[in-house]
Amino acid sequence: MTISKQVHELNESIGDKEIRLIGSAGEQLGIMAPMQALRIAEEQNLDLVKISPQAKPPVCKLMNYGKFRFEQSKREKEARKNQHVVEIKEIRMS
Repeated sequence: MTISKQVHELNESIGDKEIRLIGSAGEQLGIMAPMQALRIAEEQNLDLVKISPQAKPPVCKLMNYGKFRFEQSKREKEARKNQHVVEIKEIRMS
């Protein structure tokens, strides 16, 4: 499962000086300190998740992380179900 290998930083574990915050509906809330973003997340009963650590400043999003993980695993199961394994048969001729 790919999602289990992918590590997202959550809530208090985000240690950057400043982050770009994206709201739960996808709207940009601006660049701010992680503590300020965490307060906003707690007010809305959501998790603060770092989705793009390579960006300058890193991008974090307000979301329900449990629901996000569940939907990701459902999508991956669906993709695996539609996968076809190609089998090669060998014949020895003498």
